Amino acid sequence: MHDTVRSEPIKAAVWMIGAMVSFTLMAIAGRSLAGHLDTFEIMMYRSFIGIFIVLFFGYFLKTLGEINLDKIRLHFVRNLMHFTGQNLWFYAVIFVPLSQMFAFEFSTPVWVAVMAPFFLSEKLTFSRILAASTGFLGILIVARPDFNQLGFPLVAAASCAIFFASTSVATKLLTREQSVTCILFWLVVIQAIFGLITAGFDGDIAYPSGENVFWVVLVGICGLMAHLSITKALTLAPAIVVMPLEFLRLPLISIVGFFLYNEGFEWQVWVGALVILGANAINIRTEMKSK
Repeated sequence: MHDTVRSEPIKAAVWMIGAMVSFTLMAIAGRSLAGHLDTFEIMMYRSFIGIFIVLFFGYFLKTLGEINLDKIRLHFVRNLMHFTGQNLWFYAVIFVPLSQMFAFEFSTPVWVAVMAPFFLSEKLTFSRILAASTGFLGILIVARPDFNQLGFPLVAAASCAIFFASTSVATKLLTREQSVTCILFWLVVIQAIFGLITAGFDGDIAYPSGENVFWVVLVGICGLMAHLSITKALTLAPAIVVMPLEFLRLPLISIVGFFLYNEGFEWQVWVGALVILGANAINIRTEMKSK
């Protein structure tokens, strides 16, 4: 099995903390840009900023030579799925309370657990099933989403999880043969093309001005850092182990929602956070013992 070759869950967890912080900052920036730029424009600017960052660091780290066309079809499929999921995410984050938004998004590790045995040949062990299902239970304790008020924003929030799970599976496949620089390069280039086409489809592309320039730059930096963190984590541990670590993001976003947007913050947040933390701790400990 591929997941027995290398597994360093502690290092993977550290990288996922970087992803957690990056996604949280990106959610704040996305809300700040609401009403000024549409989701396609945000994705376009984010990708162009990402191209500059990847080329800059690739040049100084001398890794630009690692960029190739060997897996370009898989890169295209991966980025099409991510572009679709990210646009649904940016739309939902404007209208759905942050804790509920992340609750729907955090069904992603459950979908990854379902897909991984078929596409990645990763073993679906009891501890991994327990981490994904218990972690998602913690998410529901925190968010308590109201399924009686289903509208397009909630449907978008739920749908983006499936696209993100597919993206994670494709990313794990790419890490087996492609470098991080190559993966990130095609991420920003392909999504810049997607963004330019969709943002300019109506013949009108809005330009950021004033403080919105700061938020756009923050989205660009955090978006790339989130993908760098997840990609590095996926090179260090199986996808079934890595993705439930994303559940740890919810307590943080609940605190942000409380202080910045006056969203509810109740005792269930702490109970759910402990459940999520416990599930991941058991999963990492089991993974380390098995290696």
